[in-house]
Amino acid sequence: SGGEQSARLQVDKAIAQELIDNGFRSTRKTKIVCTIGPATCEYEQLETLASNGMNVARLNMCHGDHDWHRRVIRNIRRLNEVMGYSVAIMVDTEGSEIHAGDMEAPKAVAVGDEWKFTVRHLPSYEENCIEVSYDSFTEDVTAGDSILVDGGMLSFQVERVAGPDVISRCVEPGTLYPRANLTFRRHGRIIRAKNAMLPVISSKDWVDIDFAIQEGVDFLAISFVKSAETITQLRSYLQSRPEAAHLSIIGKIESLDALPNLPDIVEASDGIMVARGDLGAQIPLEDVPVVQKQIVMECRQQNKPCIVASHFLQSMLEFPTPTRAEVADIADAVRQKSDALMLSGESAMGCHPGKALDVMRNTALRVEEWCRQKDFGLVDLQDLHETEAEKNSEQICAAAAKLADELGASAIFVFTRRGYMASLLSRQRPDCPIFAFTSCNQVRRKMNLAHGLIPMRMDLTPNAEENVDRTFKLLLARGLVSKGDLVVVVSDLGKTLSPNVDAVRSIQVRNVKLE
Repeated sequence: SGGEQSARLQVDKAIAQELIDNGFRSTRKTKIVCTIGPATCEYEQLETLASNGMNVARLNMCHGDHDWHRRVIRNIRRLNEVMGYSVAIMVDTEGSEIHAGDMEAPKAVAVGDEWKFTVRHLPSYEENCIEVSYDSFTEDVTAGDSILVDGGMLSFQVERVAGPDVISRCVEPGTLYPRANLTFRRHGRIIRAKNAMLPVISSKDWVDIDFAIQEGVDFLAISFVKSAETITQLRSYLQSRPEAAHLSIIGKIESLDALPNLPDIVEASDGIMVARGDLGAQIPLEDVPVVQKQIVMECRQQNKPCIVASHFLQSMLEFPTPTRAEVADIADAVRQKSDALMLSGESAMGCHPGKALDVMRNTALRVEEWCRQKDFGLVDLQDLHETEAEKNSEQICAAAAKLADELGASAIFVFTRRGYMASLLSRQRPDCPIFAFTSCNQVRRKMNLAHGLIPMRMDLTPNAEENVDRTFKLLLARGLVSKGDLVVVVSDLGKTLSPNVDAVRSIQVRNVKLE
């Protein structure tokens, strides 16, 4: 029956509808990460995001307590189980950033307003006074220094230090938000000593990491990574915990110190986030677009997913439509063929989270269509393989992607246990979508972050022909393929050649047939 077939083939409800409405080649390839906050934490709000294209939900541990985050995770899990979505969950640690404390509410700050930044613990809210999370703050700043809030969205000049308080005056107006990130400059240069001695993973971060493990989330994003050593140490810790072995580590590039070590950080991580807001507070603004492109390309060369984040639709925190420059910024990241784009405050606490998601989704769809028409973004990819088995996998995936483009195939089908072959196909950025079939739900959710992959869960057998025939039957029953559709099929389910590499057995060109 149709019900039994649906149960045996699980595909995200929103993606299935998009395939039916738009067809294979017009299905969005760029993934979207949405930060969850007060504007989007309820079940119905999360369902709206999921139905409109959210692939990964990000929980920012700078805000909220574990009980709040646990409720959000429960809501997402229920949404996946009851409604048929497949939203992955990312926990993002606070890291060694220096930030402001909590406030009753965001506050508009005008030029000339006097504010106190203090290392005192404030038992109650004081007018125009806010805590700073760094105990040595008053020892390190001096009169004339600049305090940049959230990468320059608002800035103050230090007038004097009075014991535990730093008296400052606003020089660039804006809105001060609770737990805003703070950076410091002297004579126009960033004062890097402020957090150079702070651990990348703080004691609070370790508590949050244990929470992420306990909740069984899919991705763990680590803030202010400066070297591969941090990722390596964290991975050792995760591997010592059997329940954490599946957890993927996303290294966040947001500090000047990370850039010389970029290739090593990418290699050590399972994926990378380009955190442009904090990065733009540490390097010249005009360098940010160049560095963004370099990071996206480094990730693609090393076959690691890359998320471009921060400030895409900043104006939509308040307004229902974006600036045209913001739309062009999204388009540029899509043209670079980054794996995913991220909404931060726009979806967490903005006035129009649903509309912001619509803008990002629709812009990605239109620009992807343009890229296909212009044959845009072809890249010479370096060899990845270290073993003969990996070489076979890599070359077969490259050949399959090229074959699919030359034949104008509707889709590539890949049958995979761990997602390895699917990632190699994604790296090639073929014009058609890649249907990635796996028997593991964790692998399915992780593939939510990779460009062009449409992850589906179904029970697989070692028999490639049997898998293909059964897949056609199940997809036809769901209305997701049509008779005569041309697909390129790649299978890696044969007997493994080594513990770490899936064995590739075949590439096939098949037409969907009715039985």
